[in-house]
Amino acid sequence: MSSIGVLALQGDVAEHLRALDECGAKSFPVKDLADLEKCDGLVIPGGESTTISKLARTFELFDPIRRKIEAGLPIYGSCAGMILLADRVNDAMVGQETFGGLDVTVRRNAFGRQVDSFESEVDFKSAKPFTFHAVFIRAPWVEEIGKNVSVLASVDGHPVAVREGNLFATSFHPELTSDGRIHRYFLEEVVKQ
Repeated sequence: MSSIGVLALQGDVAEHLRALDECGAKSFPVKDLADLEKCDGLVIPGGESTTISKLARTFELFDPIRRKIEAGLPIYGSCAGMILLADRVNDAMVGQETFGGLDVTVRRNAFGRQVDSFESEVDFKSAKPFTFHAVFIRAPWVEEIGKNVSVLASVDGHPVAVREGNLFATSFHPELTSDGRIHRYFLEEVVKQ
């Protein structure tokens, strides 16, 4: 059983913990360096990307998370987590930092503001492809991908799920559904529990 931490600074922490537990992982909130050190994998939840990065600096987790990315820790970022894993961000707030590591350019709030939130069926490419009912809330999309990045799902021609090695990201919120297949993909294909 893998021990999967959920970065618990802001955002959909409880929802990811529930989804991971339902998939058979041992999940726990990550609030400090001691928690981070216990992780076999880490989830960076949806929320507000600039707030999460500032809080990561405040709680002295920013650089340790960067080092974990470089060391190969499996990490899944949903929505704001996708932004935080991206190497480049269009429409970034002034001074916005990301953990980086994922060779993509994302656009913040690409699908629109809160009132433009929507749900859509997406075809998810994996060893066993499936269709997933995805929830998009002020969601980013990927505008450019590096040569080693795989696009796993798209909406209207825009990548909304990508993977590069140990890093996996979606612009949608699977934790807000009762469908555990995205979390299971992370556990079985990225973490390889």
